[in-house]
Amino acid sequence: MGIRYTHEDHPVGVGRYGDAVNDALAAARGRFGYPDVALFVEPGRALIGPSTLTLYTVGTVKTLPGLRTWVSVDGGMSDNIRPALYQAEHEVIVANRQGSETMVPMTVVGKHCESGDLVRERAPLPDDVRSGDILAVAATGAYTASMASNYNRLTRPAAVLVSNGESRLLMRRETMDDVLSRDVSLR
Repeated sequence: MGIRYTHEDHPVGVGRYGDAVNDALAAARGRFGYPDVALFVEPGRALIGPSTLTLYTVGTVKTLPGLRTWVSVDGGMSDNIRPALYQAEHEVIVANRQGSETMVPMTVVGKHCESGDLVRERAPLPDDVRSGDILAVAATGAYTASMASNYNRLTRPAAVLVSNGESRLLMRRETMDDVLSRDVSLR
């Protein structure tokens, strides 16, 4: 079952999906004489994906007039590999303040110095995005944390549960000591 990663996405709803599967099973039972079965579907992405977002801090904003504006952030492909693997797109917004009403397409890039380290190409963002802003990347639940890595020896971010105005640390931020803990000294 798909989820809405950007405002352009319109995935099939859970009810419609279930109806289509039930109709197909009923047709197969009738056509082939299959027995009645109980079907269970694990809707993990449909539950977790939309409930999670990733926060990045903007490092630099670089505009080449008439060409493109790049926004660099303090994460990237090590904590969300999906855009690099299969061009997944996530909605990106400025989360720490009300931005300008003038939206322009910007390429949000990570800190890994790789051509594929894109958080999102042509993200519609306010034209006044600046260093220090917080960008929220929507629908990063389900697979993002489980696919995170220490690419380029970067630490993985913390995970925090927020509910009803309360927050609770679920997974602490990795330290460099964590990353280096498996290294063996050659002395």
